[in-house]
Amino acid sequence: MPVAASAIYFLNLRGDVLINRLYRDDVGGNMVDAFRMHIMQTKELGTCPVRQIGGCSFLYMRISNVYIVIVVSSNANVACAFKFVVEAVALFKSYFGGAFDEDAIRNNFVLIYELLDEIMDFGYPQNLSPEILKLYITQEGVRSPFSSKPSEKPVPNATLQVTGAVGWRREGLVYKKNEVFLDIVESVNLLMSSKGSVLRCDVTGKILMKCFLSGMPDLKLGLNDKIGLEKESQLKSRPAKRYRITEGVNLPFRVLPTIKELGRTRMEVNVKVKSVFGAKMFALGVVVKVPVPKQTAKASFQVTSGRAKYNASIDCLVWK
Repeated sequence: MPVAASAIYFLNLRGDVLINRLYRDDVGGNMVDAFRMHIMQTKELGTCPVRQIGGCSFLYMRISNVYIVIVVSSNANVACAFKFVVEAVALFKSYFGGAFDEDAIRNNFVLIYELLDEIMDFGYPQNLSPEILKLYITQEGVRSPFSSKPSEKPVPNATLQVTGAVGWRREGLVYKKNEVFLDIVESVNLLMSSKGSVLRCDVTGKILMKCFLSGMPDLKLGLNDKIGLEKESQLKSRPAKRYRITEGVNLPFRVLPTIKELGRTRMEVNVKVKSVFGAKMFALGVVVKVPVPKQTAKASFQVTSGRAKYNASIDCLVWK
């Protein structure tokens, strides 16, 4: 179920209420006193972001010098609540010029109350897209002299934007040429033993799309089974699609390690890395870490490319 928040509080580090908004009448107005007494004064803020006191749950997060506390009286979705807090802070920063702290809240409390009425209705999260909310909440926040420049003027047709199916693409986009560019970016993590056997391997990837399509068309993409995704997925010009694979991974590199012990205090490590992917692909940010004993005092290197160093904090030889 969604958050179903009963109240939301903005507190400073001393526990003073900067702004609060009650969405339901199932909690009292003094619930913040319980949070201040049982959590803030006992210095248990860093132990767990979710605390239950009596029949209410307190979900809180610290942003700069401000605590944002959501009070719920039922079994709510905690992940959804924290997602709401993160996106609400991003919304406030877009109005305040990138700053969100106690001073920004005091200088913009009228605007914050108006935004709180729009982004949550009876305790349920609503639209938190800055691009859409700025179409009909045109009041500008008090910006600090070091904040970023105001964004461009909003586009018209606010009603269509609010009631539309998506909030990340405005209406009326027209391009001279309809094009779609796709990039597949994968991050491979490989753990190998000294004998060359694979202990663990996983791939985290994302499909990035740069879209130049007029209007709002339905785009169907055929994806290869080797990626580990569905054969066909229907996208509506979303910017990225993420996936993770832990089985059936074709390693892009072949690692050949050789370790020799030269007496009781010396060791020689020879690591060869060969690429096995096609010529049209390339790799960035390749890092090879070779664990060494904690008593290692000195290390010398001979590399054919890149640089290598001994990192004593993680007890590894790092080759980049």
